[in-house]
Amino acid sequence: MAGVLKTSPAGAAAVPGRRSGRGRETLVRLVLVRLAASAGVLWGAVTVTFVLLQVMPGSTADVLLARSSVSPEVRAGIIAEYGLDDPLPVQYLTYLGRIARGEFGESYVLRRPVWDEIAAQLPGTLLLVATTLLATVVASVVLGVVSANRRAWVRSLFASAESLVVALPPFWLGLLLLTVFSFTLHWFPAIGSSSPAGLVLPTAALAAGPAAVVAGVLREGLLRAMDEPFVVTARARGIGEAALRLRHVLRHALLPVTTLLGWIAGSLIGGAVIIEIVFSRQGIGRLALSAVANKDMPMVIAVVLVTAVAFVLVTIAVDILTWVIDPRTRDTGR
Repeated sequence: MAGVLKTSPAGAAAVPGRRSGRGRETLVRLVLVRLAASAGVLWGAVTVTFVLLQVMPGSTADVLLARSSVSPEVRAGIIAEYGLDDPLPVQYLTYLGRIARGEFGESYVLRRPVWDEIAAQLPGTLLLVATTLLATVVASVVLGVVSANRRAWVRSLFASAESLVVALPPFWLGLLLLTVFSFTLHWFPAIGSSSPAGLVLPTAALAAGPAAVVAGVLREGLLRAMDEPFVVTARARGIGEAALRLRHVLRHALLPVTTLLGWIAGSLIGGAVIIEIVFSRQGIGRLALSAVANKDMPMVIAVVLVTAVAFVLVTIAVDILTWVIDPRTRDTGR
């Protein structure tokens, strides 16, 4: 019996260690699988962009020549220099090789290195995306907790308001905010401002829809969690309603919201395109629009690749966060 008592603690300690090791292996395997899948996502994004640019009307040679009148010999020389007379499969494989080496060259229109232009415009877009994501999280948590009411008419009121906000196009909401708060009330700068005040209206226009969606999902998760047995136990211990919702119920409702927020965060860079145009903000959105209009292939593919990489990184971060929040995924994976 004494021998059993000596060895039992060691055996008990070994079990959590083995579980922890399996959990780490599951996380590493999950990240490796996501990274492998991301290679296919990036390849698909670049391929689709290449094909769409080829079928668009207009000539890349005209963009390179700035639509100026030159002799046929000069035009033929430029076309040969950039390989525009090669068959499309050859152009595609050549460009894939350059991308694999990180060589994006110069913008056809701006005549500057592609990465220099992206590096100059990306901070403004990332700032808008970060403030939008923060506003989405704060607003959705507040609305979700407040609207998780047992009274049906309260839930219906919030659900109707959320449906209305989601139905509003971001560009229309941006124009409405500009009209009311900039042109009429003069509370915020109208367009093109890089000050903190100039970030308020673009953030509100971009975050309104996602916040309404997340608030609805969070409310349903909170209502389901309120019916769990642990809520009855917590109330029996004398925990107040506010503390119960914030400290216990909210955690159980966060798992589907975390996944949804990851998808929203990855798509916000694309959504920022319209908002940057409406509010005349500097960013890769306006850069991408100009590049597409001018068939500036190096710039378009670089912007698409940056957006795809951001989406992939956010997806992997959400998978890791889900692994941390939900213990069930640590042993079985997903």
